[in-house]
Amino acid sequence: MSFYHNLNRRTFIKASLLATLAMCQGENAFALLRPEDRLPLGRLALRNVHTGERLAITYRDQNGRYNRSALDAVNRLLRCHYTNMIHPIDVRTLEHLNLAVRRAGTTNEIHVISGYRSPQYNAMLRQQSHGVAKHSLHMEGRAVDFRIPGLSLSTLHRAAVSLAYGGVGYYPGSDFVHLDSGAFRTW
Repeated sequence: MSFYHNLNRRTFIKASLLATLAMCQGENAFALLRPEDRLPLGRLALRNVHTGERLAITYRDQNGRYNRSALDAVNRLLRCHYTNMIHPIDVRTLEHLNLAVRRAGTTNEIHVISGYRSPQYNAMLRQQSHGVAKHSLHMEGRAVDFRIPGLSLSTLHRAAVSLAYGGVGYYPGSDFVHLDSGAFRTW
């Protein structure tokens, strides 16, 4: 077998294991939410600002079951636009995003600046800006940077912080809010 055949096989196996792990974690993501934060449906309307692609999707039903094909569509939309690599997005990040948007009182389309970032793209961003983490949760599919047209960033930021879930970053100079599925913290 050639090196490239093994590399592709390893990459495929790794991606399959990550997707399975993400789905297993996802099975519990809804149950981990506080009862008062459990939205009836997991619905998002997304637009990737780099590719122009749009997606309005229900990724979770009212019983807490995640739709695999819907999650695949979200993974594709939130892929690294620089390398075109697709990586599973942590459903805890999707739940955090859904809650923050609803808490902010809007159903407007979410404009995504960054979802998954390949290591190559993250390294490039680090060279261009001091505010990019070396071990960014974007590289694990656990973070999203976004804005919502018609809604102030400060309103969106306050709504996200009020949830006390995951990480919440506020970047008014760059016109986005960051959410992730790490430990609760703000900056």
